[in-house]
Order: sequence, then C-alpha cells, then structure tokens
Amino acid sequence: MINKIFGLLVIATVVFACTQDVVETNNKADLTNLQEALTSFEVDNGEFRPKGIVRDCKAMDVLSDKLKQNPSLANKLAVIEKHTQDAISYKKGGNGGGKPGSGGGGGGTDPTPVAGVINIPVVVHVVYANNLENISESQIASQIAVLNQDFNATNSDLNPPAAFAGVVADSDFNFVLDQVIRKQGDRTTWGTSDAVKSFSPVVSPDKKLNIWVAQIGGGILGYAQFPGGSPSTDGVVVSPQFFGNTGYVSAPYDGGRTMTHEVGHYLNLRHIWGDGRCNRDDFVSDTPTSDRPNYGCPSSVTHCRSLDMHMNYMDYVEDDCMFMFTEGQKERMRALFAVGGARESMVQ
Repeated sequence: MINKIFGLLVIATVVFACTQDVVETNNKADLTNLQEALTSFEVDNGEFRPKGIVRDCKAMDVLSDKLKQNPSLANKLAVIEKHTQDAISYKKGGNGGGKPGSGGGGGGTDPTPVAGVINIPVVVHVVYANNLENISESQIASQIAVLNQDFNATNSDLNPPAAFAGVVADSDFNFVLDQVIRKQGDRTTWGTSDAVKSFSPVVSPDKKLNIWVAQIGGGILGYAQFPGGSPSTDGVVVSPQFFGNTGYVSAPYDGGRTMTHEVGHYLNLRHIWGDGRCNRDDFVSDTPTSDRPNYGCPSSVTHCRSLDMHMNYMDYVEDDCMFMFTEGQKERMRALFAVGGARESMVQ
C-alpha cells in the first residue's frame, strides 16, 4: 500500500500549480530595477509577466484538469512517484520498495536501473492548416538533433556557473525519428484539450514518443502528458513555430528548447520551481528551491534564499538562456525505464 502522506504530497504538488508572489524586493538591486520591471511587465491574473509572448507551458494545467476529470489518476501518479523514488534509492544502494506484480509503474522486487543509452523512437504528427504549418523535413530533423544534444549535454552553449558545474548531466537518451505523419485540417488552433490527438491518433505509445506539431493558440508554446495518463493521449504537443531551430520558427523560442522542456515533462520532470511557493518541491535534490519561473535571459536570480538554476531546461527562460539538466533530473527521468517503471516497455 502506498504511503498516504507521500500520495498527498504528489497530489498537492500537481493541484497547487503555478502559485507565485507578485514582486520580490528583498535587496537594493530589486528596488533599483523596479521601475524597469513595471514598464516591461504586465499583470496577468494578478501576476507580473513579461509583455509579449513568453514561454507558457500548460503541462501542469492540463494535468490538473485530468485529475479533476479522473480522480483515480492521483493514485496512479503516486504509484509512479513511489517507484521513481525506489529506483533512485536502489541505484544508490538502498533496498527499493516496490512490490512484485503491483504494475502501473510501481512493480518489481528490485527496480533495476537501465544501464547505457536508452533509445526512444519518435513519431512526429504534423497537423497543419496552411503551408507554413506543414513544416519541412529539415525542421523536424533539427528538432531531433537539438533533443539529442540537450539530453546528452553536447549542446554548444553549455556554460554552467561554478555553483552548478558539478551537477550537469549527460542523461544518455538517444532520440531517433521513426515516422512522420502529415495531416491537413481546417482548424486554426487546437487548444490543450487533446483534440489534435484524436484528429491524428497516437502510434504505439508503449514503444514510441508521439509529438504533435500543431498550432495550439493563445500564445501557448507547448504541453506534455506526464507518465500515468491515458495511452491514447500520451505524448507532447508543440506549436510549429517553436519546434526545431530552422524553418518556420519564431524568436526568442527558435532554438528547439520548447521540446526539450516538454519532453522533460513527458519523462516525469516538474518545473524547476516546483509549481508553488518555497515549500513546494520538484522531487529533485540538486535543483535549488524557488517559488516562481524566470523569464527572459537573467544573469543571476535569487529566490527562497538560494541561487536560482534559471538556466535549467525546466525553467521558463528564453531558448538561448537554458542549457542544462542535473544529475538528479537524470536519475528521475531514467527511473521510468527501470524494471517496473511507467515507461519500461520502451526499452529496446
């Protein structure tokens, strides 16, 4: 039986998403820059956000909606989280804790980690209403290349500050383009209700990462489904102008990092700030505590009395300013593929 406190922790984390303070002015630098902040930011639902299009991932909002529609999903997420922690503990020499035959991402007497490179076949659904949205093969190839660079720490812009240099991770994932499906429709936007996934149905979600490249609308860059959701909607959705780094792309989100961020969610990573105040957690030990996303391209940010890892792929900064995962995030992602893990079936 899953620990009830642990389950409540998971539920609280996903339900109380994106709670932020308005403005923090705890030092002279904040006060000096306040006037500039007020002219370059706007109020959105009681929060200050940069003006114009900013990174807006709806993965947590979508998860919250799915929890309301299907309350039993919370139990499944708790099972997956328990298995994840067991797998990490097992790798570090702990005893694990999974029960034989429990299934659903929580089974296996020993959640044995996967060694070496994990290959992930990718199916790209290009759903378009015009020629611009019917993106080129080269744009698709550029995104696969970015994923492989970012998840293996071979990206040319990797330049961590001294405080975080020791935790940069090569996560050992290899993304391979398996299939491109093109489908024309007459909708100009698809929203976040997963309608696009019904229009172009998922392909072998137990074996392949499905990506839908379609205009979401509302300034939304992308969203992903966390492990544990319905197989019929499993995968990632991204608007075409934020997919890849060549072709029909739009600055400052033209570096392919939206997909890196969303695939992080698909592999069970939370936002770097834990989607709440300072007492919320992203379940990763080597990412500093924070209470809000960072935007733009900051040089140094402190929240919750610690230096923010704003250059992490799971924050909200611009593409040119994010460049790393951590060892803790690597362990968390790879735990899904361990014995009994939610994505074990993908291991070739």
